[in-house]
Amino acid sequence: MPSSAGLRSPSAVNRRRFLKVSFGGSAALVAAPTLVSWLGAADAKAAAGALAFVDDYRTNVTANLTPETNAVVRVLGGFAKVWKTGPAWNTGTALRPDILRANVRYCVDVTRSRTDAQGREAFVHDRQHQSYAMIAGLGPLADLYKAGAKAVTSITAAPDTTPATTINDAVPADAPAGSAIGAGSHTSDLGQVATLVDTVRGPFASGNPAKAAFQYPRPWRMNANSEVVPTGQTDAFGYPVYDSKVVVVPQLLRQRGTSAADDGGFPSGHTNAFHLASLALAYAVPERFQELVTRALELSHTRIVAGMHSPVDVLGGRIMATALAAATLADPANAELKTAARAQALAYFTRQTGTTADTLFAHAHSDASDKYADREANARVVEPKLTYILDQEGRENPLTVPKGAEVLLETRQPYLTAAQRREVLRTTALPSGYVLLDGFEQWGRLNLFAAADGYGSFDSDVTVTLDAAQGGFQAADAWRNDIAGDGGLTKRGSGTLTLTGHNRYHGGTVLEAGVLVAGHANALGQGDVRLTGGTLRADAPVRVRGGWAQGSGAVLDLTLRGHHGAVLTVSGRVRLEKGAVLSLRLDAEQPPAAGTTVPVIDASALRGQFDRIELNSDRLRAVPVYTADGLSVRLLTR
Repeated sequence: MPSSAGLRSPSAVNRRRFLKVSFGGSAALVAAPTLVSWLGAADAKAAAGALAFVDDYRTNVTANLTPETNAVVRVLGGFAKVWKTGPAWNTGTALRPDILRANVRYCVDVTRSRTDAQGREAFVHDRQHQSYAMIAGLGPLADLYKAGAKAVTSITAAPDTTPATTINDAVPADAPAGSAIGAGSHTSDLGQVATLVDTVRGPFASGNPAKAAFQYPRPWRMNANSEVVPTGQTDAFGYPVYDSKVVVVPQLLRQRGTSAADDGGFPSGHTNAFHLASLALAYAVPERFQELVTRALELSHTRIVAGMHSPVDVLGGRIMATALAAATLADPANAELKTAARAQALAYFTRQTGTTADTLFAHAHSDASDKYADREANARVVEPKLTYILDQEGRENPLTVPKGAEVLLETRQPYLTAAQRREVLRTTALPSGYVLLDGFEQWGRLNLFAAADGYGSFDSDVTVTLDAAQGGFQAADAWRNDIAGDGGLTKRGSGTLTLTGHNRYHGGTVLEAGVLVAGHANALGQGDVRLTGGTLRADAPVRVRGGWAQGSGAVLDLTLRGHHGAVLTVSGRVRLEKGAVLSLRLDAEQPPAAGTTVPVIDASALRGQFDRIELNSDRLRAVPVYTADGLSVRLLTR
């Protein structure tokens, strides 16, 4: 059996003796985390015959504090390779001092360099109900949500100094009747959505059992070596002072826990709550899926800014929330609720905005002042927060997507099968080798921000069917990742799929029906392209690395600009069958002038001709000029 963190593994006899002692009475709290440290998460799973997390999540209660009996403690078992809990809250040992020194150093750097504005924001998100804080991720839909759900808060700003008492969120005295803090009222116009959020954040979603099991202290109680060293002094508010360079936000000094033994840092409870609320709202309002994921990561970071948590605490909170949200949404007991919440949100927002299922997404992204309007900016926020201070180590190991995780994408990618959504999660996941993320079932490797943008790789051939009659994402969606792999893509159905990545998949592209949009010069990968039906549209020049074949009835839809090269460049041969159609559009900003000859297709060879060539102009007509290796059109006045 492999040892953990350099420790010698106990013999089989000692292991059995250790297990027996660990489960007895009060010893369970101390010995259980040590068990994971000695045996490693994989051995702990095998020894316990552990169920999949989604089948066992209801074991996350304070009576269960061992990895064998508590599914959350088991999922977070990767932390036991970093930290060994001692006999008391302040006597643990760093098994990976390099990681934990970096962890505390990060806290010191962030808390000592934060601005006053950042500190005030951290206070608000510390004291405000976490579900309410997530509503802002809805962007242009946020105010509508608050009105429809009757969601309110009493905390909107930070005081100038340390408050005299503990502050908690509550319903303001002037709030409308029936208002509620958090996600809102269960009897409101969005009551099913509020109920879904509260259900995902239900009785089995607490981080307290894991805090008790791991007992890793808050950063403001630790020195650089994750040691708790009291100075013997108390501060102006009566709290013990420890040897720590972490600076808590002044407004939060009286909001700190007073019982250190019950106030562990790992995992972060606020982070867990932010992500749980985020994923519940994202299920009901998938039009803002990626933005809600971004906001959850951003708000979780304020826990570090506040001085209340460390990066490993925040990572732990995200891991457990991802697993818990999936388990709750996958639970058959919640099947009717989640369906009703999604239907209610769609009906409410389309009614309030005058949109349809097809146009709600555009409306939900129509506000340029929306904090999360820029997808690339969101990606820059997200990327460093997925791993923080962890470095990748060791060989790359493939990910087996945890059972039930695909439910997280159920409303965001409803046109995919459950197996396909699992492939999306697998091909967009973080690599292995991040010690904390490589725990039981590896929930920490899931990258939901990237998964919202579709496949990361076609490792086998992918067939996708979008149905315009179904509306919403089933009618149209975009895959924005750079797709690699040896497989290819077949697009079916009447809906529209847009590819915007710099794609390198080798298996080719087949369009059978509907619309396929090439939103990048290399969107169509590095294989052959075959159109047997439907319309392939490109608004900018596109390159095909293989050959091109276009059958009867299939349409190639291209935009012509002045002073540009060929719109379609094909490395191989182009074969046009009888009945193939070319539809040309003049660019609105840089249209080619009348009398000019515009290159359309450049290939190594061209065989056949288009049955007809259409041009969206009342004053110009396009006259084809075929050559052995391409096609141009001469634009003449009608």
